[in-house]
Amino acid sequence: MRLISSLFITLFCVLNVQAQFGENPILNLRDQDEQLLSWGFYLGFNSYHFQTSYNQAVTAEIQTDKTIGFNVGLVGDLRMSDYMNLRFEPGLSSNTRSLTFPNLPKPKQTREVQSTYIHFPLLLKISTKRKANIKPFIVGGLSTSLNLSSNEDSLEDNSTGKFRTTKFTNYYELGIGVDLYLEYFKFTPSLRGVFSTGDELIRDKDPNSEWTGNISEMKTRGVFINFTFQ
Repeated sequence: MRLISSLFITLFCVLNVQAQFGENPILNLRDQDEQLLSWGFYLGFNSYHFQTSYNQAVTAEIQTDKTIGFNVGLVGDLRMSDYMNLRFEPGLSSNTRSLTFPNLPKPKQTREVQSTYIHFPLLLKISTKRKANIKPFIVGGLSTSLNLSSNEDSLEDNSTGKFRTTKFTNYYELGIGVDLYLEYFKFTPSLRGVFSTGDELIRDKDPNSEWTGNISEMKTRGVFINFTFQ
């Protein structure tokens, strides 16, 4: 009985996909893109690392052990033309990075960088012409974030195990995605790169610090995979 039920469910999914995105699809949400303002939300994943520059050449660079974090937020979309939309996507982004300083002895080698960002991107979305229930697009823009876990104001530094970064960071963002028009809502998977524009490192009190003395810049580089529902 379970096998028969599974076969029916699989057949239904295949027929539904064919109806939505096949050669002669049923057009969903015909007026969706005619709205001046539309709203939605997104869920997703992220991966962050640091791009590091040095004052003097090093024999071994600082290594970032990346983990997978999560994104969640809201979407406000302003229609500017048939192919252009202005989007505001405030959200929460959380991640943990582990930094390894290979030239230091083991007890001093590792620092954990926890990041909880309140993220504010303003993006321009440029789409192709809609084909059936599919519309690819590119997106780009500027953003800023408040890192609630930055430790910028902490009186401790790496000498006591505390790695510090700036509270506020500015970025530019570039990405691609595709709008999929389903029966009841628009579903949008997207991939976006996030690139900070300034140095985020708060240096130790000691100018000759083993951890920060030779670093000229540390900038965040990140990847977002988001799933938007409108």
